[in-house]
Amino acid sequence: MNPYYTTDQATLYQGDALAVLPELPAASVDAVVTDPPYSSGGLFRGDRTNRSTAVKYMGTKTGHPAANFTGDNRDQHGFAYWCALWLGELLRVARPGAALAVSCDWRQLPTLTDAVQAGGWVWRGVLPWCKPDARPQQGRPRQAAEFYVWATAGPRPTEGECLPGYWVASWSRDKLHQTEKPLQVLRDLVRLAPPGGVVLDPFMGGGTTGIAALTEGRQFVGVDIDAHWASVTRDRLASVRLASADSGALALPLEVTP
Repeated sequence: MNPYYTTDQATLYQGDALAVLPELPAASVDAVVTDPPYSSGGLFRGDRTNRSTAVKYMGTKTGHPAANFTGDNRDQHGFAYWCALWLGELLRVARPGAALAVSCDWRQLPTLTDAVQAGGWVWRGVLPWCKPDARPQQGRPRQAAEFYVWATAGPRPTEGECLPGYWVASWSRDKLHQTEKPLQVLRDLVRLAPPGGVVLDPFMGGGTTGIAALTEGRQFVGVDIDAHWASVTRDRLASVRLASADSGALALPLEVTP
């Protein structure tokens, strides 16, 4: 499969992850950091098929200026089976000891931890992302956290830097994607790969994982089924300027344009 976009630091593919991943070389990735569609929050089939993702995730009938995204309409069994398929393929492309971090909400947390293990990964724990601006619910605790299930491709040496075990971070006010994660969270997670290593995101959406990877001196491979989001990610990554062609260092502060 030909890349949609490629440089010496990043390679993007536009297509279904289940079609693209089998084309990637085995044992070629140092970390997988990804945010797949959750297929969460609907009690009935109609909730998953008749609502735009803007209405579902932004809580407004007027939606969000960002485009809707696909793949958010699976029931619990379908979600588990689908995840096990791509998680198994990710294990093939991961180097021994590579790390995996997959985001989810509280509803899909039990299912995802099962799917990670069904895919052959060694489940290592759950990393909370706490959202201080989460919507209050009268008479109930706030649903103020999402989670990264993290795992490894077999044994992983206990060496290198110590990364955070949780984050407190608000949504970006200028996010391009409806479910875009905070850049500061992703900048920590991509450091699961060693400096110069390869970070893969098979559901890259607006490309924030790629921005984080390049900013932290890692290479990036991204995949998305939607041509719109592949285009957005290409433009965002093109805005990351190399400070030095010799050292490979990246210019900071980072300027990102849609």
